[in-house]
Amino acid sequence: MDLFDRILKQAGPLGKYAEVAEGYYMFPQLEGELGNRMIFKGKEVVCWSINNYLGLANHPEVRKTDAEAAARWGLAYPMGARMMSGETKLHQKLETQLANYVGKEAGYLVNYGYQGVLSAIDTLLTRHDVAVYDAESHACIVDAMRMHMGKRFAYTHNDIGSLEKCLERARRLTEGTEGGILVITEGVFGMRGDQGRLREIVMLKEKYGFRLFIDDAHGFGMLGKTGAGAAEEQGVTDEIDIYFSTFAKSMALIGGFLAGQSDIIRFLKYNMRSQIFAKSLPMPLVEGLLKRFELLRDHPEYREKLWHNVHMLQSGLKARGFDIGDTNTCVTPVYMNGEVEEAMALVKDMREHYGVFCSIVAYPVIPKGMIILRLIPTAVHTEEDIRITLDAFTAVGEKLKSGAYKNYVPDLMV
Repeated sequence: MDLFDRILKQAGPLGKYAEVAEGYYMFPQLEGELGNRMIFKGKEVVCWSINNYLGLANHPEVRKTDAEAAARWGLAYPMGARMMSGETKLHQKLETQLANYVGKEAGYLVNYGYQGVLSAIDTLLTRHDVAVYDAESHACIVDAMRMHMGKRFAYTHNDIGSLEKCLERARRLTEGTEGGILVITEGVFGMRGDQGRLREIVMLKEKYGFRLFIDDAHGFGMLGKTGAGAAEEQGVTDEIDIYFSTFAKSMALIGGFLAGQSDIIRFLKYNMRSQIFAKSLPMPLVEGLLKRFELLRDHPEYREKLWHNVHMLQSGLKARGFDIGDTNTCVTPVYMNGEVEEAMALVKDMREHYGVFCSIVAYPVIPKGMIILRLIPTAVHTEEDIRITLDAFTAVGEKLKSGAYKNYVPDLMV
């Protein structure tokens, strides 16, 4: 079969609607200032779909720093990969500050979150090693597992009994060999909003002799007494061997960082191909990140406002009978029953008639017959935004239950 013929026959349940859905349900174009209210198709909507947790994206000090740094450095400086010609004192300063914040000896900047996780795991593991990971890990972890040439076992999401069974198998495979075991989980699972069971996982380290890698993209800046993430929240900072977070959530920018003991971070610096063979983060981004981190660290009131909004939104949804699962973080999923077409009709109704924009998740990302509407509260949302949103959910929820969205045929969006 011709390669392209095979590809085009496998468009999938979302791909089959690409011509009528693109630009509206998928790849929507939000316009205006990043914030709680944005413009979609010419109308103002309450926006729950950007990961601007602490509201730093349009903070005046951030905007000023970004503009001045771009004028001072341009976007090219420094040229080249860091190992060759792209190293600066500011890159090192940011790494040190971030590592200290999450309680580790050393840190290492990476250009992208997805790429950083995938490449770090690939660098840490050889074919002799066994990887054990949560079955509902982010795609960057799953793709790292696909690259791994050794054994890998997925344990049932947050199921410690299932994890132990995988660890027993991993221990048998590595005994008497040069292989080791790496357990990988998330600090906060970005779809469900529940935290990885880090406290229970680290209790197994002595028995099974593994190292622990956590992706804390949705925990960094939001969880813990100081905002240092899920490990701080659960009191296990010292037991995390390699800590990762992206800057795309609480810091509202691009890139990410790894942190851990200094000799392991040095190993990653000298062996991560995605960084050795990639251009260094441009200086305006590094200066912008330093300013964002300063605000994140020194202004706990941003985190307090965020959690006020989270509690108001989540308690309001539960009071109105909506299922938000086991979330114990800012990520707010609303679980409903319905097919892909019903989900599309519901979202269109919510955006067009109630002025509320949130992300939709349906099959094949989740099982058939289920819909998740995923909301990301931020520190810049208002109580009025939340009231409008709760009323919208009540209205569309009743319509969904009554069958009002049945037999919907997606039409061309303009």
